[in-house]
Order: sequence, then structure tokens, then C-alpha cells
Amino acid sequence: MLYVDIPTQAEIGTLVATRGEALISLYLQTTPETQHIDAARTRLKQLTNDAVAQLEEVGMAKRTIWPIEEQLHDLMDDDDFWRVQANSLAIFVTPDSLRSFRLPNHLSETVQVADRFHLKPLLRAVSMPQHAFVLALAENELRVIEVLGDQPAQELRVPNLPKDAASVAGTANVNSRSYSGRQGGGEGQKHHLRQYCRKIDSALRGLLAGREEPLIIAATDPLLSMYRSINSYPHLAQAAITTSPVRVPAHDLGAQARKIMDGINAASVAGFGELYSARENEDRATTQIARIARAATFGAVDTLLVDMDSVVPGLVDEETGEITMATAESAVSYGVIDEIAGRVIANGGKVIAVRRADIPQEAELAAVLRYAI
Repeated sequence: MLYVDIPTQAEIGTLVATRGEALISLYLQTTPETQHIDAARTRLKQLTNDAVAQLEEVGMAKRTIWPIEEQLHDLMDDDDFWRVQANSLAIFVTPDSLRSFRLPNHLSETVQVADRFHLKPLLRAVSMPQHAFVLALAENELRVIEVLGDQPAQELRVPNLPKDAASVAGTANVNSRSYSGRQGGGEGQKHHLRQYCRKIDSALRGLLAGREEPLIIAATDPLLSMYRSINSYPHLAQAAITTSPVRVPAHDLGAQARKIMDGINAASVAGFGELYSARENEDRATTQIARIARAATFGAVDTLLVDMDSVVPGLVDEETGEITMATAESAVSYGVIDEIAGRVIANGGKVIAVRRADIPQEAELAAVLRYAI
């Protein structure tokens, strides 16, 4: 089973804003197969040594380095932590804290040492869904299924989730045509089904609170339309699995959900491409890194596409956005593209981390601007 803890936008915002003299960002590949996890633990030790070497090279004080080493070694020795992993692990360390995220994506290994965190690989897990929930909805059967990366789909136990429509209505059958009180016949049936949908929506709030993963409905009308009209979760997918989910195995629903997730991701990238083409004629779209850095500094970037694997070492001036390139990565520089992405997020813009082939002109980054600069 894949265990993940994908960061929320608030958590990403906190990481973006963090500054310090020794901030370590580590990304490594892991596996949900516990019997094979020792290779990742060994690799973390090697990456820790690389980070320490970078700190020592710039003359960082031992009293700053030791707490970082101690926290990472404590993590390496935590058997319970390594027992439940996903496909990648992101670790962010300061002398005072360590925060980790288990991710479904297969991220490239890297270690970055700077006065801020290297977050661009993490953005892929947030901007391109590999994680979704399926609401398998029928009158006489209700399930919630989690779809995560390339792992088998799993049915979840959700507190207070009703068993079926009849249990909510307190009747043997919501399809009864007999009248009771003010409701009866077809109108009574619709009333009971809406009541059922409201109960489901209420139960899902605990599961979905603070999340941004797509919720995909597997249902047929009238329940499909009814649930859409009642749903309060802002990330309900437009596309649905429009066949009855009754007795359909979780893995089959998961396979259909993954096609919808691929469509969501493809639509996001295609939508950016169309917007980029339209804004380019208005001088509000560019792939020039120096121009994008200035725009990000002044809050002018609306949407940014970045190559999730590209690292351009250097510095970005806090006031002007002017870039100073570095010849190599070190503890006195950081990833310029990562810094630009952080400034876009801090100013309320959207960042989408993709492969370079998905970026206009196959550049390292591309931006759509709020206004021309």
C-alpha cells in the first residue's frame, strides 16, 4: 500500500517563506515495499553526507551543522517511519526542524543546500494530480475509493458515511410510490435521494477538508446530477464515470478514474498553451528567464509552467528580480527557477510543474503575465 502525505497549499506557502543560513532540501526515490526500503535509507545517508560537505565547504559553523545531521540520522533510524512509504520522499531540514512528505510521484534524486528550500519537484505532486477519490454512488450501494499513483485502488472507511439511500430515509425502499406525509410518489423518491446526497456530502467533508485532489463520481442519473447539485467540495471533477458502479471492483473504477485524471492534467497543460499563445500577442507571455524573474518579483505572473527537473544555480535580487548566475550549485546559491516559482506562489499566482516537452518552445519555464512589464 502507498502511504502519502501531500502538502497543502498552506504548507507549501510556509516552505516558500522559510529563510535561514542552512536549509537542506532532499529528494530521493523510495518504495512502498518494506522489504526493499533499506536501499533508500542507505541513499539518504549518502545524500546527508553530500549536504554536510556543502555546508562545510562554505565554512558553516559546526553548531549549525550538527543539529541537521542529528535530525537526519534520527530519521534514518526510525523503523516505523520507513515501514510506510510511497514512491518518493521529500525532506526539508533546518537546524531547528525537519519536515517530510511521502509522494506518489517518481521524482529525480537531488540534494540542495541554500538559504531557502528547493520546492519545484514538490510542486509536481500538487499541480498534477496522481491522487484522487472516487465516489461510487448508487441507491443501494455506496463506496469511497482512493486512487493513488500506480498502486491498486483501495476502498476507504469513511465515518458517518451512509450505507444506502433507504437507511437515510428510514424506509425499506425509496422507490415506493406510496405517500407519507407531504412527500410521495416520484417527488417523494427525489426528496429521499437528495437527502441521501446531502448526508454523503456531509460525511465526506471530514475526509476532504483542506484537500485539492479531484473527487470523481461514478454514478448514473438521477443520482449523478443530484449529487453534483448538492456537492460542496470545490474540486469535484467535471468528468464522471457514467456507468453503474454496483459490484464493479475497486481496481476497475480506479483504472477509469486514472483516465479522467490524465485528462485533467492534459487539459491543464493544453489550457496553458492556448492562453500563452493568446497572451504572447499582447506582450504578456514569455519564456525569457530574466524577464520572468522580474515579473515574479513584482507580482506580475499569473501562471507559470516550470520544468520539474531543471536546476539553474544562481541568485535573484529580492528587490529588483535581477538574476546573478552561478557556475555550479553550492550552499551560497540556490535554484533560480525554484526561487521564481516561490515568488509566484507568494504573490497568489499558479505554478504547474511539468516535463520540458510540455512547455512552450520546450523552454525551462514559461509565464503568462497579469500585465505587460
